[in-house]
Amino acid sequence: MSDLSTTDPLSPEARRLCDVMKAAFPGPGDTQALRAAAASGAGRAGPAMASVSDTVAGGVPVRIYDPAPAPAPGPEGRPLVVFLHGGGWVMCGLDTHDATCRSLAVAAGAVVVSADYRLAPEHPWPAAPDDALTVLLWARNRARALGCDPGRVVLAGDSSGGNLAAVTALRAPGLVAGQLLFYPPLDASMESASVERYAEGYFHTAAHMAWYWDQYGGDPEHPYVSPLRAPDLAGRPPALVVLADCDVLRDEGLAYARRLAAAGVDCTVQIHPGVFHGFLGLPLPAGAAALRAAGAWVAGVQGVIPPASQA
Repeated sequence: MSDLSTTDPLSPEARRLCDVMKAAFPGPGDTQALRAAAASGAGRAGPAMASVSDTVAGGVPVRIYDPAPAPAPGPEGRPLVVFLHGGGWVMCGLDTHDATCRSLAVAAGAVVVSADYRLAPEHPWPAAPDDALTVLLWARNRARALGCDPGRVVLAGDSSGGNLAAVTALRAPGLVAGQLLFYPPLDASMESASVERYAEGYFHTAAHMAWYWDQYGGDPEHPYVSPLRAPDLAGRPPALVVLADCDVLRDEGLAYARRLAAAGVDCTVQIHPGVFHGFLGLPLPAGAAALRAAGAWVAGVQGVIPPASQA
């Protein structure tokens, strides 16, 4: 049981689940143990799809989710979501996020392309962001064949996948119609107040996050490692930033949203109280609500006309 007082900011339901997960999850330092623990939770079922297929996108394995047959051609095709899974850049993959991708596809009425990018420490930065950009370009080029509008491609990701989505939006802003960021790590310095406030006792610890950053590598000052350090965010695609209130990463997500808004980017923030990092894929009401809201946001994303080349 938790040793937190009755002022625990987690809901009772979230606290019970958090304590169970903490007891079963390894501490930082053992990559294989962490991967095995993450894989053990991959069995949750998601909504049925019209089709699910695995293929390879420029050398990167992907899984394509189509929730329903494409509608008759019209002035605006369906959105296409490129999804980048979380797991600290060192674990998880297509199976661990299968249910999440299915739920997002249904909620958005969109085709979802989930990317199985290379993992650290075997493949440190920039392997993962390079794979993410490769899949984005591949998916956009095949959007019409998938019954989607190539101008309505949305980057999405949870946790470290949210970092990759934000980084890819920095690298190719004219090719992206929106960025959907679920509790992303955005600054390797880990200097925000929420890091100290939620360092322990809320499943995702500050020690885990610091270890993930160390495995990932790259220059912490580089904006393609730490997007919060980007000197200029003007001209980036609209964003929805979804955060857990009880999370070491909460404040850097808020800081990034403020910077986007200050740069003139259309940015919406949704903070879910009483839940912890990773709630999106858990049997908590907040997770289902966040996916429904994210789907509605994706469905409303307007198309862009890509330039001849990307940044």
